[in-house]
Order: sequence, then structure tokens, then C-alpha cells
Amino acid sequence: MSADRLIQDAVLRIGEVCAVEGRKVYILVDKNKNLTDLFLDGDILKNISVNSFIEIRKGFLSLIGRVEGEKIEEDRAPSNGGKFELVNRTRRILTVALAGYIDEKGRFTGGTKELPLIGNEAYIVTRGKIARVHNLRVDSSPTISIADIYGDDIPVEFPIDGLFNSHIAIFGNTGSGKSNTLASLYQELIRVLSSRNEQAFRENTRFAIFDFNGEYTRTDCIWPDKKVYSLSTRDAGDKLPLDEEALLDLDVLPILADATEKTQKPFLRRAIGFYNRVFENGNDDDAETHIRNILRQCVTNVLQMSDKVRATLLLDYFEEILPAHNDDGEDVNINADIEWNNTHVEFMLKPGNIYLRSNAHRIPETILYRHVECYKLEESLLSRVITFLYIQLIYDVLANRSQNDHIAPVINRLKAKKSDIDKLFDLNGNADFWESNVVVVSLSRVNIGMKKTLPLLLAKRLYDDHKKLGDDKSLTMIVDEAHNILSDESFREAESWKDYRLETFEEIIKEGRKFGVFVTIASQRPNDISPTITSQAHNYFIHRLINDGDLKTIASAVSYIDRVMQDSIPTLPTGTCIFSGVATQMPMKLNVRELADHRKPKSDTRKFSVIVPEAGAASKEELPAEPNPEDQFDDEIPF
Repeated sequence: MSADRLIQDAVLRIGEVCAVEGRKVYILVDKNKNLTDLFLDGDILKNISVNSFIEIRKGFLSLIGRVEGEKIEEDRAPSNGGKFELVNRTRRILTVALAGYIDEKGRFTGGTKELPLIGNEAYIVTRGKIARVHNLRVDSSPTISIADIYGDDIPVEFPIDGLFNSHIAIFGNTGSGKSNTLASLYQELIRVLSSRNEQAFRENTRFAIFDFNGEYTRTDCIWPDKKVYSLSTRDAGDKLPLDEEALLDLDVLPILADATEKTQKPFLRRAIGFYNRVFENGNDDDAETHIRNILRQCVTNVLQMSDKVRATLLLDYFEEILPAHNDDGEDVNINADIEWNNTHVEFMLKPGNIYLRSNAHRIPETILYRHVECYKLEESLLSRVITFLYIQLIYDVLANRSQNDHIAPVINRLKAKKSDIDKLFDLNGNADFWESNVVVVSLSRVNIGMKKTLPLLLAKRLYDDHKKLGDDKSLTMIVDEAHNILSDESFREAESWKDYRLETFEEIIKEGRKFGVFVTIASQRPNDISPTITSQAHNYFIHRLINDGDLKTIASAVSYIDRVMQDSIPTLPTGTCIFSGVATQMPMKLNVRELADHRKPKSDTRKFSVIVPEAGAASKEELPAEPNPEDQFDDEIPF
């Protein structure tokens, strides 16, 4: 061994193993190594402290551990008088948890292969070995670098295969750097993949970002060549393309209508089947004629009913279907010439008091029957669907198949959402959702009800479509502020609807990997998210969290985070996170590099000094230079 190596080892040595208890190792620190810093070849080295790494040499192995604690034990020896006297007041003991080992080939492996022996020497870990411990790269696979080891300027390379072909969870309170981490991850991934083979990148990969606060809509954020849908239920905004087939899907329409499973979904299934039969030849004129004939038949049946309550109810449905005006623009009252007769328990035609049950041939004379001729097929696809829902409900009530109280609410919900759906969706079916393979769906101006419905609808549609594409495609769904739609507690929706929403996303996150579908969630409140979804993530980036419930969720969901790291989560600085998961052999504390201003998400904290500048203040460029502190007190120094 060279003299330089001997000198280096002498400086780096800090003590030796004095006890071993399972994975806990105790190091007795040498008396002369209790300083804060050490000096080697003109450099200042930080001495061992809690949460730093330590190397224990055992033969050809270097066992790597993390310091979890330290204590002082007084060392006493017996004196001549039979009493014990103090020999050493600074007997420093380190408690170390083994994290892995570096073998004779210089490769770091997480886990415990061997335990040290008492007397094995312990050393400060050099920068080179710290880099090996934090090396995540596997052979020659592509990597990205967005972070440095906390406390060191050593970059960490994340393997693309192993990180991004998994489910990722990013947690952190507001202002902790969560959005910067998410944007950095996918900005670097897209940059690397597109530089390797841009055509294959565009054809084989797809990224859909659900952006609840409009943070990722900036031109250069994540990727300049992305498609942004800025949706709005307040005024005119972009529209998501949704063709007729998609709207009439037996999974999509119940989502839009918040349909219950046992009564309303079967009704919608019958109505959609009815609609498809009427429009099976694709000719609107024929369909309009067919609908008029159906309505005439329904009118005939209703005006011969002997149940006043149900008959009156069905007349209200005709008012919803038929136009309020005739062809001349005049208001039409479809009940003006008919009246219920309690004695005969049937409708009668007022002119002549003609009872319609026994004189069915006179029904065509009623205003209601004749007004059917004014029905025109609606331009809006959703309006047509609502018309068919009412016709189907009339059929079901006439046949005693459905009760109005059970079915009417689903139609009313769909009608209430019609305005929002018309603003959010392009139902012509001409546009392509994937104008770019990177799509941002901004929901910042969408009302609360549609904020829950739309991501569920879109995620399910994208997932079902992707499963049909083949094995060489990937779909990544990125859900920012995921607690908005993945919460297992909600007071704005029925329990059955909440269960359906969670089950849909749980299916995607549990089964999607085998189809090339990967999910990334980011949230301020991991405790609000369904535990099934939280626990199914493979890799975690954990920023500062303070709430006790959130910390307990992290402790139960994220494996291999030791006590010291877990206790540090509430005090992590902005931009610093703990990375843990299948892509790393042990948890790492990392400092994620801040993106340039034009690439950042729009999540900066507003500053009052910028919002309300001082009146008449000079610009930053015009301000005088800051005085040198060393020159401020020259006149006061007496020597």
C-alpha cells in the first residue's frame, strides 16, 4: 500500500466496531476524531454526524451504513482504593444502521450480506464511494439527471427504465418544490427520448397531464411542442374531441350522468340500444320520421290511460320533448284541448266532451298529437340523447318497467350538465385528441362537479383505447393535485358514485402496467388519497410534509425509509426530497435542481413587494451596489 493511501486511511479512519446487535452496529470513535471537520490534502472534510454515511471495512467488503444517532459514554476504571475513577469523558459511540455493501468489483448492493466483526475499522465515506452508493444506473440504459445528493454536489442519474415504466407518487406541501420535481422529471425524460429517436418517440409514447390549476400550460414547460386544452365551464374555451360512439359508450354516458349501478345504468343501456336502432342506417330524415311515428304511438297510449297521476307525468315529458312553438312561431299549450274526467277516469277532448279511451280514433284531433309534426331532430348530439331518454322513460312507465322517482334524476343530472358538456366537448368527432403525443388538459376554469367527472371519463377512455393499440406503445397519465379526484372521502357525491370513481383508477393503477399504462400522481395530501392507490406506487418523491396523518400514510405506504429520514420529512428545505422505491436500493435525500423561470410551472408564490412596488422606487438595475461589509466600519477601527 502506498504512503499516500496510508495517510488517507489514517485521516479518514474514525474508529472501530465495538458492538453488533442485528443490523445495528455501534462504532467507538477515536479520541482525536471528535472534531467537526478534518483536513486532507488541503481540503476540508465534514466529520461523521447523524444521517451521514460510514464505511466499515471487513476483508474485501466495504459495508456501508447510515449514522442514526450518537451518544457519549463515560469510561471509568478501578483505582487502588477499590473505587472507579473517570478515565475518559469523551467516549463517543455512533449508532449505525447497515444500508448495503460495496463488493471487490466496486459495485454497491443494497441490503445486508454480512455483518461486521468487533474491531473492524470504520472510515469516512469518500466522494467517490458516495457516488457509487447513489448510483442508480443499470449497464448502458439511458438516464436523466435532475437532482444532486443533498449536502454534496454529486449528480444522481435516474434510470429511465426502472423509474418511468412504473407508477410514481410525488408528495409535498404547497411550496415544497413538488411541481418543480414533476416538471423536471418529464421535461428531462421527453428531452432524452426525443433526442434518441424523435419519430419513434412521437409514435410510440403518449403523455396526458391532468392539470387542475393550470400550472403546466406555459409554452416551454415540460415540452414546447405539446397540445394544451384550456377548458372552461365559465366561458368559451378549448373543447375535448369526443365522437358519437364515445358519448354513447355504455361506460361513458353513465359517468357523465352520475348513474347508479342497479337502476339507472340498465335504463341508460336500454335507451342507448333504442337510439342505435333508430339511427342504424345513418339517415337523419328517416330517423326524424321514425321518431315522430314513435311519439304518435306514445301519445295514443297516454291519452287512453286510466291513471291520472302517471298520465299527467307523461304529459310533462312530452313538453320536454316537443318544441314550445309551432312552425309559425306561436306558443303551443299541448294540454289546452284535453281534460281529465274524474267520473269516467279518462281524458276527454274538450270540444264535444269526447272520451278518448272509447274514441281513440279522435286522438289525432288533439293539439298534442298534431304538434308532433313540429318535432325536428336536434342538432346537438346530447340533446338527441336526452330526447331518447325521455321517450324510453315514457315507454318504461307505460309498461310498468320503471318508476319515475328512480329514473328521472339521471335525466335531470344530464340536462343540468348539458351546458357544461357542450362547453367542454366537441361532439362532432372530427378532431383528434392526440394532436401531439404530449397533451395537457387544464381544468383550472372548470367547475367542481366536472373537475371530478371529466378526469375519470378521460382516463377511462384513454386507458380502454390504449389497450387496443399493441405491445410497443406506452401511455403515461400524470395527475397533479391528485387528491381532487382520488380522495376516498367526498361529500359532494353519492357513495356508489365515489366507489365507481375510485375503482376505475384503482384498476388502472393495478392492471395498467401490463398494458404499458403508467400513472404519476402528485398531491399535497397523501392521507386523502385512497390507500390502495398510494400503496400501489413503485417510486416515491417525498417533499416536506407536516400533517400527522400525511406522515403516517407515508410511513405505512413507503418501505425502507429509516427513522432518521422519516423524522426529517417535516423540516425538508424547499426543493429537497426523499426518493425511495424500486429504482433505488435504499432511500436517498436529494436536492432537485430548480428549473429556469421560463420552464417552471406557474406555481410561484406571489410576492407583495412585486405586486405593490414602492412609489418612485428605482428599478433593480438602477439601485446602487451593495456596500462591502468589510468596508463599512473602516473609520471605526482604531488600529
